[in-house]
Formats: sequence, C-alpha cells, structure tokens
Amino acid sequence: MKKTLKTFLFILVAISFSFAQGFKVDDSGEQTFNFEDKKGRNQASFFSTTPLEDITGISNNVKGKVTFNVSDIKTINGTITIPVASLDTGIELRNEHLISDNWMDAESYPNITFEIKSVSDVKTEVGNKLSAKVTGNFTAHGVTKEVVADVTMTYLVESEQTKQRAPGDLLGVQAKFNVNLGYIASGIGATDNAVVGVYDMNQRTYHPTEISTFYEITNLSGNISTMKSKPYFHFRKRIPVVGYKA
Repeated sequence: MKKTLKTFLFILVAISFSFAQGFKVDDSGEQTFNFEDKKGRNQASFFSTTPLEDITGISNNVKGKVTFNVSDIKTINGTITIPVASLDTGIELRNEHLISDNWMDAESYPNITFEIKSVSDVKTEVGNKLSAKVTGNFTAHGVTKEVVADVTMTYLVESEQTKQRAPGDLLGVQAKFNVNLGYIASGIGATDNAVVGVYDMNQRTYHPTEISTFYEITNLSGNISTMKSKPYFHFRKRIPVVGYKA
C-alpha cells in the first residue's frame, strides 16, 4: 500500500469580545476566541499527492473555539472542527467521491477535528506575533492520530481597521501539518496481483485464489493498530471479479 501525505493548512481569524491588549500585556486573564465566521472567511486547505494526480481542496466552514491566558500561550486549549461535506476540490464529481463511503464517508464520520494538547517552542516574532509548535489529536474517518503543527499566531487589538472584519480583538492563526493517510485506512486504486477468497464459517478458514489480471479496487478500508509492539494491518478490499468461484 502506497502512503500518501496530506497537508492541512488552517488560515483562521477568531473573534474575542473582550478587551485584552495583546500577548505582552500585564493582564493575565483568560480569553476565548471563536473561529466560526458566518461569512465563510476562515479557511482550511489541504494538499494530497497520489501516483495518479495531486489534489488541492479547501473548506470555508471552519468551527471551534480556543481559550488561553494572554500572559502564557502554553495554557491554550480548544478544538477546531471542519465538516467533511464542506471539502471542495474544485471538481464536483471528485467532491462526491471524496465524501462518499469509499473515501472520507461523511455520513458515518461527518467531522474532521484537531484537538489541542500542548504547545512548545514558543518564539516571539515581532510585537504581537508568536510562532510555536502545537501538538494535538487529529481525527478523520474515525481514526485519531497525534500530529505536531507549525503555528503562527497574531493578536490584533480592536481598531477601526479590525472592526471592518468583526468587533472585538482578533486572533489570526496559520497552522500547517502533515497527515499520513495510512492511518486513516481508506482508499481506492487498482491491482494486477491479489489473493481473494471466501471465508468458511464452519471450518473457520479462507479458501484463497490468486488473481494476476488487472482489476480495479473500488473500496479499501480498515485500520492500523499494534500487536506485540509491532504495526498490525487489517484491511478489506472490494475487487469486482467477474465469474469468480471459491
């Protein structure tokens, strides 16, 4: 199974209806920022590379909240959510395939989430701008994997300029991380060498047959876990073999 990397890039602006003055203020109070924007100006994008094509997509339906103490960004916690059905690759038919049960299965797993766990390597860039590495739980297609995101945060105190976007202080966030699609355990493709078979419930054994003709894999799903401290792969493939007999 070939592994594919998917890169997610969040470009978000959150709204706070309080009056904190920025990251360097003496105030050590807690602030909460809301990423949901009814005008759809917050955006999450992804890039996926495959042997056949590269795919870029976006979502303008970003939701979630984060809370942190303005004097210590390491106190941050919260979750970002993106509905699977909101992903747009620019081609309507491909969008239908993406959210179908052969791929992301939006009906069974409606949301992609990133839950913040910890923050490290915090650096002050300029004034009210910080960079950091944010560790969190990324969940898609029912599978959760810990990832580390490179994040840049800019705190914007309310001004006449920021009011044109939204009232209150704003938090601008850019975050980028890679996800190995092998952990999500879903895909399609083709094969010219496979073993298919029927499971005999009475004998509790498979009756396998090897096929060497080119066939399309219309669905592949499963999971990756561990057994005896080693990776354990469990997948099921759907191959339309005409006239197969066990």
